[in-house]
Amino acid sequence: MKLWLDGGLQDIETARVSVFDHGLTVGDGIFETVKAVHGRPFALTRHLDRLTRSARGLGLPDPDLDEVRRACTAVLDANPMPLGRLRITYTGGHGPLGSDRGEHGPTLVVAVGESARRPDATAVITVPWTRNERGAVTGLKTTSYAENVVALARAREQGASEALFANTVGRLCEGTGSNVFVVLDGEIHTPPLASGCLAGITRALVVEWTGAQETELPLSVLEDADEIFLTSTLRDVQAVQRVDGRRLPDVPGPVTAKAMRVFDERAGDGLDP
Repeated sequence: MKLWLDGGLQDIETARVSVFDHGLTVGDGIFETVKAVHGRPFALTRHLDRLTRSARGLGLPDPDLDEVRRACTAVLDANPMPLGRLRITYTGGHGPLGSDRGEHGPTLVVAVGESARRPDATAVITVPWTRNERGAVTGLKTTSYAENVVALARAREQGASEALFANTVGRLCEGTGSNVFVVLDGEIHTPPLASGCLAGITRALVVEWTGAQETELPLSVLEDADEIFLTSTLRDVQAVQRVDGRRLPDVPGPVTAKAMRVFDERAGDGLDP
């Protein structure tokens, strides 16, 4: 296996990042996860646009997108697989043991791991912690994922694959690594970006392709929504069959099933929508 680091391919066994890298010491970094199908990345342009937005939001230099594209191609060519999780990580680079940044410039790592198609349905839980819709890094895809690690571990303990958050005013927000949609009276709704959720790439495509509405929703909507589904890079569109103790009947429901079909069809029209 090979990955991209310091401007070129390196063996995964010998590649090294400094223990003083700001991404490690203080979580000063951003990342993108890109689905790779038979060695070709899906929606890469949208992912790189978001990478740049995240870098600017965190105060990092704009990433060299030409280098990132070269890195993605090189890593995928060096590690052939049917379905891959391509990870682009971009950090503040070598820095001091504190929040101030150093002057060595950013670190870019691109790696890939094998993945498998997700089940059509899954279980989720809600957690008591909240997303801060007014935080300094709200809406940025940063490497500071400890909160998600804790919430996802609780989900796993309860036989679920995802944990859903409300924001500080009790509105439905997002999952640890997914966006959430609900079906009410045949209409698809998803929390707006103002809720504090990440601007998911798959979320945006589903909104465009299905006409889903961005709607402020109370967390309690999960108790009576007709259907619920998640979206993310590797889930695509995935139906929810259980929320906490509530089981939803006939999963996937008709609206979710149609959204799944539409996404598969439109995604099949081209790898960079």
